[in-house]
Amino acid sequence: MKLSVPVTGRAAAAVAVAAATLFTSGSTAGAAPAPEAVAAAPDLPVADVKAHLTQFQSIAAANGGNRAHGRAGYTASLNYVKGKLDAAGFTTTVQSFTSGGRTGYNLIADWPGGDTNKVVMAGSHLDSVASGAGINDNGSGSAAVLEAALTVARTGYQPTKHLRFAWWGAEELGLVGSRYYVNNLSSANRARISGYLNFDMIGSPNPGYFVYDDDPTIEKTFKDYFTGIGVPTEIETEGDGRSDHAPFKSAGVPVGGLFTGASRAKTAAQATKWGGTSGQAFDRCYHSSCDTTSNINDTALDRNSDALAYAVWELSE
Repeated sequence: MKLSVPVTGRAAAAVAVAAATLFTSGSTAGAAPAPEAVAAAPDLPVADVKAHLTQFQSIAAANGGNRAHGRAGYTASLNYVKGKLDAAGFTTTVQSFTSGGRTGYNLIADWPGGDTNKVVMAGSHLDSVASGAGINDNGSGSAAVLEAALTVARTGYQPTKHLRFAWWGAEELGLVGSRYYVNNLSSANRARISGYLNFDMIGSPNPGYFVYDDDPTIEKTFKDYFTGIGVPTEIETEGDGRSDHAPFKSAGVPVGGLFTGASRAKTAAQATKWGGTSGQAFDRCYHSSCDTTSNINDTALDRNSDALAYAVWELSE
């Protein structure tokens, strides 16, 4: 991890997970593939993730200061992400819907190959509120999901399961885009999604490290990663049901995700655990005009981006 987590920490994560696999298998021969699979999970350089955030900031600045639903800044953000994915070899689909009298868009990107009866999805909402550029909320998740997808292409990763990435519209208006997507899936296609991973605010400036507890397998995957790098986690409660995993969960799809906190204040115990400032919001610029590229904690963004990649690779094998 380029800025915040030493290589030895990443190696420790690989060793911890590999050792657990060996222990539970009782056979070194049977567990041989596990270290290779762990090693294949890539480091996402935080500088590359931040480069996407810089683009989102520039897009907002050129389009009235925001990237909100139905506005030019949202369309430009979608076109930026789609252009990167198309060039990398993804099959992209733009899904339109209407909310509040404005047209919104979801962007879906499928990586060719893998068992389409077992789909692993990773997603984030691409829209901001109207009052600002929305760089932590949710440029951070959108940039990390994008960089993970581009790394799939760059490394030529060919998992057993089928990989799908998504950027949702109009989340800030009530999960409109993701709900539209889920509601328009056939029951058979819903059943084909073996897991949906959600990333909404993963670079908060006074961060916590929160893991969704909706599905035990997905939850354990994220916790294993953070344990391996020596970072304690807590169960996510502040945004429970308030982001794009909720429609998937309601439809019976296993879900999980990561979060670094919004308007809730960090406790003294959490500050002792993670650093930062107790009594202050995890993100003082939540839904405000100051949610810019200066409103990002690089360490949190780095760790969560790598945890995202780790989970995608682990769960899609």
